[in-house]
Amino acid sequence: MNTTTAAQTANVTVATIRTWARNGVIAATKTAGRWIIDTASLARRIAIGAMKRPAKPAVFTTESMVAIGGSRWQKNGMDRVYINDWAAFAGLEVTTYGTGNISWAAWDGDKIANRQAGLFLGAIDKVWFDAADGKLHCRYGYSTPRIATREDIWEMTVDGIRAAITAL
Repeated sequence: MNTTTAAQTANVTVATIRTWARNGVIAATKTAGRWIIDTASLARRIAIGAMKRPAKPAVFTTESMVAIGGSRWQKNGMDRVYINDWAAFAGLEVTTYGTGNISWAAWDGDKIANRQAGLFLGAIDKVWFDAADGKLHCRYGYSTPRIATREDIWEMTVDGIRAAITAL
């Protein structure tokens, strides 16, 4: 099964399925740039997860944002944590050439055009957590891809960050 179907089956994000596959938590093979998930292995992982205690709620704190890869910035009384790799939390995988141009891209496990990946990356300019109000913020960019609206991309990013924090 593909990563999207596996994520729906396990009631987790696609990013979690990819992480499980990369770390060997579930049996999976990567064919033509896409993960193929072993159904029996996923079922075992779901059963193991059901035996554990209930999931803890995601609490947005400066420490949790740094723990998932954010960069803390403090200046003039402001305390923020910038999430520079926000697109990975939204489910975008990108490979680039040495020049920085996109050579390959996939979103939610499905290959997409390089142009659409560039527009996806341009849909949101910055993502940060503000310690003063305890909220995530974003500044929208000027691009809008065909595959999702900027608001949808922002929602997926927040969901991915929330999932990463609860996985800590």
